[in-house]
Amino acid sequence: MAYRYDHILIRYGELSLKGKNRNNFIKQLYDNVRKACSCFPSLEFEKQHDRMYIYLHDEQPEQVCEVVSKVFGISSLSLAVKVQPDIEEIKQACLEILPLNEDKTFKVAARRNDKMFPIVSDQINRIVATAILKNSDWKVDVHNPDFKVVIEVRHDAAYIMTNKIQGAGGYPVGVGGKAMVLLSGGIDSPVASYLMMKRGVRIECIHYASPPYTSQAAQDKVMELARLVSAYQGELLVHVVPFTNLQLAIYQNAPESYAITIMRRMMMRIAQGLAEKRHALAIATGESIGQVASQTLESMNTINAVTCMPIIRPVVCMDKVEIIDLSKKIGTYDTSILPYEDCCTIFTPKNPVTKPRIDKCEKYEANWDFEAMVQQCIEQTETIRVQPQKKEEDLF
Repeated sequence: MAYRYDHILIRYGELSLKGKNRNNFIKQLYDNVRKACSCFPSLEFEKQHDRMYIYLHDEQPEQVCEVVSKVFGISSLSLAVKVQPDIEEIKQACLEILPLNEDKTFKVAARRNDKMFPIVSDQINRIVATAILKNSDWKVDVHNPDFKVVIEVRHDAAYIMTNKIQGAGGYPVGVGGKAMVLLSGGIDSPVASYLMMKRGVRIECIHYASPPYTSQAAQDKVMELARLVSAYQGELLVHVVPFTNLQLAIYQNAPESYAITIMRRMMMRIAQGLAEKRHALAIATGESIGQVASQTLESMNTINAVTCMPIIRPVVCMDKVEIIDLSKKIGTYDTSILPYEDCCTIFTPKNPVTKPRIDKCEKYEANWDFEAMVQQCIEQTETIRVQPQKKEEDLF
């Protein structure tokens, strides 16, 4: 009998801390894993109290692992093979699933859950290790092996697992409600999107477009960023707001130094309107304290004043190097640095106010009927569905 990896074992992450909510979290994780793996039609899924199994059938193990490793709520996963609880079958399976033609180091770690099994754990370790040493040039390394071979012997079967693959951690997306993330073409907002999803919050994104001052290439860049982060929740809705007229009105009715602050206030009003329309509970941004003029505490306070909705800033206390490192880890950095400007950068004033006052903003905003323009932006917003492996699809 030829052996190959036939399933993936998934270990839960922070779910173990959630007490009475555990079953709800596991159900959400189970649904998220199934959804993430929808492109693999042959898979079967089984959830248990302490772990989950994916039965591979004819699918490629490495491809499935790559997708599953991005699902939040998973501590780790391992490729595994299931055999009869027989030492000869265990030994033979290990010889067939390991790449013994390469020069590697290894360690065997057996657990005898079924105490009726006649061979104790230490003996299993020695028997399997001896077989590997006799049939390869591999060497034992108990401290930092290339392959850790884990063998679990249970009453009905034995499970052989190789190296743990690190999971994404966090909570399953969906257990923390839904939020609207302001997605620009920069480095920070995709990272903020990732961190929101990691805490179990399902996100939808808002992008403010100002054609002809912003190009189609700039919007395509944002859609690619959305596609990259959508891998962590399965699909993503991006609401593209036509912002040109409102942005021009700001510069016609307010001093240049206050333009960015008032623009951000308008963005928050629009975001709140879209959040209420889409039943989201919060707004999230990629702002970091002091990074630019509109991100001082005084600016944040003045911008926040237009909405009673919670505004979450996941990267607010991270420095730029930390944010860049995380953007590289999640694969958004190279896209973020493409040279296409968004509506925040093309109209940047020479001397923006760093300590804006609410009363001054209200005075300038009273110069025109901004509320009608905000409502028009909300009504004319285009919604696009983005999926990890597919092109965008216009919804409405």
